[in-house]
Amino acid sequence: MKIIVLGTRGIPDVPGGVETHCEELYPVLVNDFNHDITVVGRSCYTRNKNTGMFRGVRLKNIYAPKHKALEAIVHSALAIFYAAVKRPDLIHIHAVGPNLVTPLARLLGLKVVMTHHGPDYERKKWGKMAKLFLKAGERAGVRYSNEVVVISEEIRKGIAKKYGRKDAVLIPNGVSIKARPAFSAAALEHYGLQPYQYIFTLGRFVPEKGFDYLIAAFRESGLSDRFKLVIAGDADHASAYSEALKEQAKAAGVILTGFIKGAALEQLFSNCALFVLPSFYEGLPIALLEAMAYGLPIIASDIPANTQVGLDPEHYFPVGDEAVLTDKLQQFIESGIAGRHIVYDMEAYDWSNIAEKTDQVYRSMM
Repeated sequence: MKIIVLGTRGIPDVPGGVETHCEELYPVLVNDFNHDITVVGRSCYTRNKNTGMFRGVRLKNIYAPKHKALEAIVHSALAIFYAAVKRPDLIHIHAVGPNLVTPLARLLGLKVVMTHHGPDYERKKWGKMAKLFLKAGERAGVRYSNEVVVISEEIRKGIAKKYGRKDAVLIPNGVSIKARPAFSAAALEHYGLQPYQYIFTLGRFVPEKGFDYLIAAFRESGLSDRFKLVIAGDADHASAYSEALKEQAKAAGVILTGFIKGAALEQLFSNCALFVLPSFYEGLPIALLEAMAYGLPIIASDIPANTQVGLDPEHYFPVGDEAVLTDKLQQFIESGIAGRHIVYDMEAYDWSNIAEKTDQVYRSMM
């Protein structure tokens, strides 16, 4: 089956949850289910590096302006016209913003699968106009896609209530389940770290990730004499918030690694004492699934996206509550659980199972 994918910045090695989702899913669909798949990337992220093939997946760069408000819609519209020329069996559009072009795709005779990764208009970084466009994208995608995939039960309930669409297929995000890598002292020494002597988190530097109050809670916890706080990530587009966060981190002695992937990220995950996810908003966070795959002790905010993975209650805290998070950090460190290996049930998040369910959606459309 010939499939064109859009809605992602690009693959491989482009930071982001949707990007990681596509990077993991589509090679499995190509190699295990014999699909011919092209992933369309945005030129402002993929220029001069993501061309040709990636693990059997074709890569196509199409122009996108490096502009927070315009890049997704401009790129998606151009990608639809590209698909209209190539005439695939179907197109798969990820995230609510890019799905604003779904009616255009249908008018051009294309079959569309939408994956709803979460109501992005709830993110604090967007202004009123951007939120209107994102809500319009959700409405267009849910109403006009041939098939809708959601990554969580919360999203499925939401679109059933708002739009009356009750046939959405639940296929969660996934994570590669693998053994912890062999310890590399050099990888940690690069950041001045010792195994199990740091608390770790990662994500984009945007308000909904909650890194600012995590830094404040860490300072209040009194743990900084024994542990370090490490935050991997950065901002896609510099903002007043991201710059203020970096200044706050610097003042608190927090280690910022920037965007990292591959072996360096594996070492930071596998050797941390504790993983913390303080987000106000998520779809189904791959970072949380990765922490579970590594068997890490975890503290997470009690938003539905986090509670749906079913951690024990003591792993959660009220979202945004700095005082409770401070207490949680102290409790987890003092209890001795930090650094222990915990076995989580990860079967639902295996990419092979996710690819099989996605293949079933594709074949049902034919």
